[in-house]
Amino acid sequence: MNQLLDRFLDHLLAERGLSLNTAAAYRRDLADFRDFLHRLGVTRWPEVGVSEVRAYLHAVDARLAPRSKVRRLSAIRSLFKYLARIRAVAENPAAPLRFQKLPKDLPQVLSTSEVETLLAQPRLDQPLGERDKALLEVFYATGLRVSELAGLELTHLHLRAGYLLARGKGEKERLVPLGDYALEALDRYLASGRPRLLKNQRSARVFVNHRGGSLSRQGIWKLIKQYAVRAGIQKNLTPHMLRHSFATHLLENGADLRTLQSLLGHADVSTTQIYTHVARSRLREIHRKYHPRA
Repeated sequence: MNQLLDRFLDHLLAERGLSLNTAAAYRRDLADFRDFLHRLGVTRWPEVGVSEVRAYLHAVDARLAPRSKVRRLSAIRSLFKYLARIRAVAENPAAPLRFQKLPKDLPQVLSTSEVETLLAQPRLDQPLGERDKALLEVFYATGLRVSELAGLELTHLHLRAGYLLARGKGEKERLVPLGDYALEALDRYLASGRPRLLKNQRSARVFVNHRGGSLSRQGIWKLIKQYAVRAGIQKNLTPHMLRHSFATHLLENGADLRTLQSLLGHADVSTTQIYTHVARSRLREIHRKYHPRA
């Protein structure tokens, strides 16, 4: 069982282009399923039928949130789809099973005034402040994923042309424009703050930490939290909320869905469509707040 499970996980990374974090989540979910099967005395994947999968889902029902259960079933279904494809099993025992479709939560976003307050927080008399100002401006100007921002390299920047090259899921590349504010902050950081942080070291990464090493995803999360507190933002600000804010503000100001899909790097426009619901929700909120007869 372990050998075939490892082959499936290699397939996720090599052929489907999933990130290491996503593959690790699949590994945890499927290892839990495998251990449950061992307790039932099932030691080979072809021995697994619908009843075993259903028994597992029943066993985890009380300890998992609805979204986690859906993810768990999706992982099992994907595993057996792969095993059937390589003829390690005759059929997919998880195929007939379904969970009730979950309602999509609308992503929380910052208002434009909250974004302005956040972007004004870094102190520009310090190299870390210059870095953070450039990072926040680029983040909001491009709507990058936090992993894309952390992995941004100098060769990805095309400042004269006013854009950057983003490497997204599955190493897919896309061009994303940079606004004037982001360009100005980047110019200052690259000329002043970054050389002082590097201290004669070399790095391919755009954003480096105080020791001159690469700034991690966790480091970006931490500094955004710190600036949110300093800005007095009451929302639970995460890096992804800045991405949501970028997308929502573009739609509110007239961007079309296909353009937004391209900028965000979504493979399917249906993923992007959630922002139309966010924009409508915010419009209703504004109407209720300011219209005298709302």
